[in-house]
Amino acid sequence: MLGSQDLVIGLVLVLFLFGAKRLPELAGSLGKSMKEFKKAVEGADAEPEAPKAASPRACASCHGLLEPDWQHCPRCGSTAPPAPTT
Repeated sequence: MLGSQDLVIGLVLVLFLFGAKRLPELAGSLGKSMKEFKKAVEGADAEPEAPKAASPRACASCHGLLEPDWQHCPRCGSTAPPAPTT
């Protein structure tokens, strides 16, 4: 377990190695790094959003379901109705 004396010695060593002018820069970069790390961890846990599915189309003659990019019905061969625009 770290005591107050250990922390003071560590702070003096950091101050000696990096200098008083660089300490605020180091603290800022450490804070940014922690923020990015937390964002990455939260992003990895979250499920990706599913793309919005287009509403299904039905063939005008046989009423079979059509995929959004189909131009003709595979069951009866008739021309598919235009896809709804959103």
